[in-house]
Amino acid sequence: MAIRVLLVDDQPLLRTGFRMILEAEQDLAVVGEAGDGLQALEQVRALQPDVVLMDIRMPRMDGVEATRQITGPAKDGPAKVLVLTTFDLDEYVVEALRAGASGFLLKDAPAHELVQAIRVVAAGEAMLAPSITRRLLDKYAGHLPSGEEPVPNTLHTLTEREVEVLKLVARGLSNAEIAADLFVSETTVKTHVGHVLTKLGLRDRVQAAVYAYESGLVRPGAQ
Repeated sequence: MAIRVLLVDDQPLLRTGFRMILEAEQDLAVVGEAGDGLQALEQVRALQPDVVLMDIRMPRMDGVEATRQITGPAKDGPAKVLVLTTFDLDEYVVEALRAGASGFLLKDAPAHELVQAIRVVAAGEAMLAPSITRRLLDKYAGHLPSGEEPVPNTLHTLTEREVEVLKLVARGLSNAEIAADLFVSETTVKTHVGHVLTKLGLRDRVQAAVYAYESGLVRPGAQ
């Protein structure tokens, strides 16, 4: 079945452009559009999309609050949120990730990256391109822990290998890339990621990445 996509942006021209790109793909179907966060909530309830392509700055309700309601405890369906951003709005991306977005992509990304990002998010993975993640976190280095603070108690519940996996997730690596880095199978990596999320009480890989930086386990710019 095709991946059902809802386009949310207050600029009709951009929505039209995204629709043209996505409808050229056999496995993607644009099921609706919305011009602000409130419309997005209505459309999510009515159309039950798999992925919501979400702008951040919009009238009436912004993308952060809409994301929070779409992915929160009272969510109405399985929709995942992929945030669209520009570099001058990075601070909003951090809030969107905390609110429950499954990843973010630049508005000027090539068409093939947009298509791939939707497929990745629909499959339940996080869309955290390492280059974008690094720029974002480097910009906010001054607001994140230096690495000298005490490690949160919850981190002590992880095994040494699980900590390694968490660090690589925070760098934006996929399961396949982590498997290659650690010389283990992709299935083993999935198991480790599952244990990390359960032990730390996190929803997905995006929250795990944010946690790794905010806890000081990983520092911006570190490899």
